Amino acid sequence: MTEELHIVGGGMAGSEAAWQAANAGIRVVLHEMRPKVETFAHQTGNYAEMVCSNSFRSDDHERNAVGQLHWEMGAANGLIMDTARKHRLPAGGALAVDREAFSQSVTEALRAHENISFTEEEVTELPSSGKWIFATGPLTSESLGKAILQATGEERLAFFDAIAPIVYADTIDMSVAWRQSRYDKGETEEERTAYINCPMTKDEYEAFIDALLAADKTEFHEGETAGYFDGCLPIEVMAERGRETLRHGPMKPVGLTNEHDPQTKAWAVVQLRRDNALGTLYNIVGFQTKMKYGAQADVFRMIPGLQDAKFARLGGIHRNTFINSPTLLDAQMRLKSHPNLRFAGQITGVEGYVESAAMGLLAGRMAAAELQGRELPPPGPETAMGALITHITGGAEAKTFQPMNVNFGLFPPIDAKGGRRGRKDRYKAYTDRAKTVFGDWLAQQGETV
Repeated sequence: MTEELHIVGGGMAGSEAAWQAANAGIRVVLHEMRPKVETFAHQTGNYAEMVCSNSFRSDDHERNAVGQLHWEMGAANGLIMDTARKHRLPAGGALAVDREAFSQSVTEALRAHENISFTEEEVTELPSSGKWIFATGPLTSESLGKAILQATGEERLAFFDAIAPIVYADTIDMSVAWRQSRYDKGETEEERTAYINCPMTKDEYEAFIDALLAADKTEFHEGETAGYFDGCLPIEVMAERGRETLRHGPMKPVGLTNEHDPQTKAWAVVQLRRDNALGTLYNIVGFQTKMKYGAQADVFRMIPGLQDAKFARLGGIHRNTFINSPTLLDAQMRLKSHPNLRFAGQITGVEGYVESAAMGLLAGRMAAAELQGRELPPPGPETAMGALITHITGGAEAKTFQPMNVNFGLFPPIDAKGGRRGRKDRYKAYTDRAKTVFGDWLAQQGETV
């Protein structure tokens, strides 16, 4: 009888790893400490619970690296991507989901699988025997974090992640705000009107920045260094970099026309994106914050259209941890010092829901192959998944290793064949090549795209 595979962590990576290994015929035990042991950010005991955002980002698989990662996960029978598409919400060119329905659906699929069993006990040590995948994510418990630190002999790296607030839709003043996706992007009317937009004049923007900078904020404990991942910066940190930073970032007014006053160009625009299928909840896009709760409501109600807003959830900040994967992991995502242990997901230094799930997909398949007496090589670095695993298992500079989203800069360069390519043509060449290489990788496993 084939040995069991133990997976610790029921987030994006752990859920996907369990699904892939179970589908390969491996008996999986999925260890998730929630809800018995709670975390700062999670609200339920469901698997693959989305915390910071409800978006998987761009779904363009022809000219966008994360969209190509979507495609690869779908081609590999990925549970996370398949479930996301079933619970998709209008979001222009992005793949956003009803986060509660999504997580519930993932949970039901995993619990219905005959090869997966479950435990809610917290794992606090690194086992010396058996095959394990640790996909505990950025909110790894303190006890397990200490065990990982002791086993690796490395200083644990850390950065801080912020959560954006969620507003009740019926408290948004639609006589001020309007519905429109930037540049009217989307194939249907619903997609072209997926965002709610709140306009600001120059004076309103300046007053907002002043309030933002002056608001009470969460203080860090002595000895903690406030390093942030650039893709999830708190808005106050962005504002501290310059008063115009937000206006050229999440509050940029381009590609939008105020239906209440088409002739007047807004100085800045705050966008809200639907957070559930009912359309009763909207999150404020790019408004991750470390402001204290009391200050948040006052500052955010300065936004025109949100003056009477009621919040289903306020923003917050928490500490994320990850290991120095280029130093510690081999090409099979195994801990070099303890090869019975694999790591997957955000704890390996990939950033984002999609990237985490993709590394879980690879870890699950690799572990299953090992238990069946064979070795599964990772997909080529020309693919989105291959580019990520190459980066974290040796492609990145260990001394400066930081969390990374998938991007075309991680792919081997495309040969221009003596001529200059436009950016769109170059990106299309990257994804065309990636699809071919990934298809070949699946074919080697007896699968077809």
